[in-house]
Amino acid sequence: QVQLVESGGGVVQPGGSLRLSCAASGSILSVVVMGWYRQAAGNEREMVARITSDRRTNYADSVKGRFTISRDNSANTLYLQMNSLKPEDTAVYYCHAADLRAFNYWGQGTQVTVSS
Repeated sequence: QVQLVESGGGVVQPGGSLRLSCAASGSILSVVVMGWYRQAAGNEREMVARITSDRRTNYADSVKGRFTISRDNSANTLYLQMNSLKPEDTAVYYCHAADLRAFNYWGQGTQVTVSS
């Protein structure tokens, strides 16, 4: 089992920045990929960014060049640095992890609102 707890959401003006954190605990050594997903009201959940255990990353086209995913293995923490935020980035952001058995784990979500 893997437990994930997000933090760092909030309200920010367009063009601003936020950093999300996801603290992981439990069977961390079994995790092969971690990522951030988001779900805006009325929309399906979508992948924002992912990072593998060997630090390969990929991003949704809508956030490339603005968001950066990283992980601190010593602190068992995943980050998402979000710059140049737009109103369309408003959503609930979820931390995700998948392990060697392809089990998926999710955090409880953190709200990000971009508004003037």
